[in-house]
Amino acid sequence: MDFALATELYPEDYWYRSDAYLNMDSELDLIQVIQQLHGSLDPRTVFACFGKILGQHLPIKGLQLTLDKQKFVWGRHYGIELQRSVADKQDQFNLVYQLAMPLSANQENTLSRLEAMLIQPLNNALKYQNMSKQAMFDSLTGLGNRHYYNQAIGTALARANRYQGQVSLVVIDLDKFKQLNDIHGHKAGDYVLVGFAELINEAIRNTDQAFRIGGDEFVIITQGDTQAAEIVCQRIIDMMPKHAQLTEYDIKCSLGIAESIPEQLADNLYDRADKAMYAAKAAGRNCYRIDVG
Repeated sequence: MDFALATELYPEDYWYRSDAYLNMDSELDLIQVIQQLHGSLDPRTVFACFGKILGQHLPIKGLQLTLDKQKFVWGRHYGIELQRSVADKQDQFNLVYQLAMPLSANQENTLSRLEAMLIQPLNNALKYQNMSKQAMFDSLTGLGNRHYYNQAIGTALARANRYQGQVSLVVIDLDKFKQLNDIHGHKAGDYVLVGFAELINEAIRNTDQAFRIGGDEFVIITQGDTQAAEIVCQRIIDMMPKHAQLTEYDIKCSLGIAESIPEQLADNLYDRADKAMYAAKAAGRNCYRIDVG
């Protein structure tokens, strides 16, 4: 689950006429610019605001910014290309502008002033995004954590009740994981957990959500009935012998499925799926069972 930001941003609020700068006073209101750039903690919104400001004062039709593995795009993708870079104490921002016409010396000076004003609000937004991600995702596996799961299952059940849809919950427990840690150590245990998280991400559909909510316990929120969840569970079981990180330690898993019923609380749905998972363990492990309600 890779959450590196790669954004193609075209919000209607930030569209502008390409010749807007011709009809405006070239004098920058620096206080207003600073207020606008600091008005959001969403990196995409900060960058789009920067693009809007540029379009109001300079003949710039579009721009791209890259920072490490992150990329932001705003505006049009044609025009005279101008490449620039802006650096602070830690990072280098690489920018590519698309111009309607070459910049004059005064316009280049304006661009430099605006670029310098972008760094702090964009860095603030990126730091906030990283902190938010750390609060919602498991640092070892990259899957959603328990806090994120609690939010997601509540949202999924509310949506299902509102639209009379179906949601199924899958609870997964790795078999004999404690023995693995006792014999081979926690480093091997972490190695297996990361491998199993990768397998889950490969097995689920785009509409499903996977979480690690404790030690070796995973859950999947499946959009659909028990048949949809069964397909996911069987896919996980079939894929396990093909993952070296799991076969190296002969890792298997037990899975339990429960389909939501109208107005059911999230805790009740989890308890039913958890009960089904223990039924799978009792049946010999490496299989799934369904709670019939």
